[in-house]
Amino acid sequence: MTAAIIVGLLVAGGVWFLAQPGLLRVILGFVLLGHGVNVLLLASGGLDRRRAPFVGDGAGDPAALADPLPQAFVLTAVVITFGVSVYLLAILRAESVEDPDVSAADDMDETDEPRAGR
Repeated sequence: MTAAIIVGLLVAGGVWFLAQPGLLRVILGFVLLGHGVNVLLLASGGLDRRRAPFVGDGAGDPAALADPLPQAFVLTAVVITFGVSVYLLAILRAESVEDPDVSAADDMDETDEPRAGR
């Protein structure tokens, strides 16, 4: 029940931020949405405590062993979310930094009219 509430809050916050204007808010919304999906994937594997999924000589009931697949999905999703977030932040930084070498004179040609496409 707690995981469902956390997933709902993270997804709702992420969607709200995605709907707001501004690239930084969109990035924050994407990050919150990614965290919500990660918690959902982790909760899909079951939240009860189980034994490590190592099968030794005296392997007991397989239902008592933890399923490693949801944990692997979450680890992969965390890495992908981190990479995409860093990429989006780099785009935001590149958009916000003006190039000091480019001036208004560079955008004009001999006729003092702006060039097409700029």
